[in-house]
Amino acid sequence: MAAALAALAWANVAPAAYEALWHTELSVRVGRYGVGLGLREWVNSGLMTLFFFVVGLEARREFDMGELRERKRVTLPLLAGLSGMLVPVGLYLAVNVGEPSAYGWGAAMSTDTAFALGMLALIGKRMPPGLRVFILTLSVVDDFVALAVVAGVYSGPLSMAALLCAAAVFAVVLMARAAGLRCGAVYALLGAVLWLALLESGIDPVVTGLAMGLLTSAHPAARSELERASDLFRFFREQPTPDLERSVRRGLASALSPNERLQRQYHLWTSFVIAPLFALANAGIELSGEQLSRAFTSPITLGVLLALVLGKPLGILGASSLTTLLSGGRLRPPAGWGAVAVGGSLAGAAFTVSLLIADLAFDGTQLADAKVGVLSAVLCSFALGLLLTRLLAFLPKRLRLRALLGRAESMVDLAVPVDPERDHVRGPNDAPVTVVEYGDFECPYCGQAEPVVRELLRDVGGVRYVWRHLPLNDVHPHAQLAAEAAEAAAGQRRFWEMHDLLLDHQGALLAPDLLRYAAELGLDAERFRRDLRAHRAAARVAEDVESADLSGVSGTPTFFVNGRRHHGAYDIAGLKAAVREARARAAVMG
Repeated sequence: MAAALAALAWANVAPAAYEALWHTELSVRVGRYGVGLGLREWVNSGLMTLFFFVVGLEARREFDMGELRERKRVTLPLLAGLSGMLVPVGLYLAVNVGEPSAYGWGAAMSTDTAFALGMLALIGKRMPPGLRVFILTLSVVDDFVALAVVAGVYSGPLSMAALLCAAAVFAVVLMARAAGLRCGAVYALLGAVLWLALLESGIDPVVTGLAMGLLTSAHPAARSELERASDLFRFFREQPTPDLERSVRRGLASALSPNERLQRQYHLWTSFVIAPLFALANAGIELSGEQLSRAFTSPITLGVLLALVLGKPLGILGASSLTTLLSGGRLRPPAGWGAVAVGGSLAGAAFTVSLLIADLAFDGTQLADAKVGVLSAVLCSFALGLLLTRLLAFLPKRLRLRALLGRAESMVDLAVPVDPERDHVRGPNDAPVTVVEYGDFECPYCGQAEPVVRELLRDVGGVRYVWRHLPLNDVHPHAQLAAEAAEAAAGQRRFWEMHDLLLDHQGALLAPDLLRYAAELGLDAERFRRDLRAHRAAARVAEDVESADLSGVSGTPTFFVNGRRHHGAYDIAGLKAAVREARARAAVMG
């Protein structure tokens, strides 16, 4: 937003300097071969490829690990995304019917992912997390269709030889992925060749980024990979050689999915460098009273504004409600209808692809009119979303919760449900919220989380807390015996007392320490000693470890709130917020 305002100021203070800079040609040549583009084209077609790459990575993560891993949940946002493009295009064409400007209909259909999610972060503190996933999915559908429109409608004459070359390179990428190749340099080289081939073919090459991002898989870190990384580090600790140092780095990198590593590597660059550069390069238009007066009577400006501000939310809401109705309620948006209305409004914030298409479809005053429409739509969409958020706040509490959360069934990440007959439970069995922690008695982070859990149970009513064992034996050599000691105490109905003592004394978990704690608690010392020596609780601990593996848990502490994995911080504010949302959702569903 700051970059867009800076571009407007620059274009009105020194318009000649602004245009001269962005039309500067930059060439990269190797011998007789090379690429020469204006600076604006390098930003729009080059750097924005990385932007769409990160969008593709985020979407793929949701498909592999998030809300969309149940494929049936993709149907509704897919239909809503398509409707959220068709309705705006229809409105734009209705305003521009019979005019040459009708050719620019593509500028009226796209959502800007960065602006939409950024505005949601500003006004959506009370919005459910599912709304972000919904908007992200809509945006990916939007981006794919919009980039296909760019390729098929707004590209110049196509070079079939270059297009066939691009298809061949993409086929090589798919084969390398199928073969399990994980060398990032190879994919980067193939991506660069694909980008060049699409550029030569006449198709805007930014689609390369989205395609490569969606092909990059995401998965939680496997415990076996983490244990292997621990072994490698121990070898390096014993023999600190350059070869082992490289092995440690490779082992650590292989434990994380390529998707997570690449998101961390590029997210800050695309958010804080590339997206602002794009805004700076494209948002600069000269604004005068005469120009604004002409623009707001122009069918281009009015068509874009009407399409994005009204067409987007109408298309998204209409398709979502129709899909829910026709499916008999089996397909529902991941948020309530009030939240979907807010999300539909924010989806009207078009910028990146809309300006890209406007630049291809128009020139001169028509291009200026289109830019005024796009920039006005960003402001109006934000204002409409803010207004709807304020109106929802005035609803009675129960009605407001239903409007925000909806009645869609939540995803369940916890593979093995809580069994009060087996699990160790604190709190009432009929509590509306259940918090499950996979923990390790020697893990310092579990020790830091324990006061938070105690405060949560003390200050927040209606919470049931469950502890499950996940001793990380490769880094905590005393964790397994401590877990078995807790189970031995459970055999004498003193699990929670032993649990608290172990977490309060994490630095003293040797066998004599455990026997001393048993004596402090007044346990049958001889029985406790026999149970420890015979490892009678090892099978019980192994069951918890197996359930952790089934739920994709590899580290401690890991929390689940009403079956949903808690990915945020485990401070009191983060856990309280997750518990409040789970309690509100339970009340709505009840």
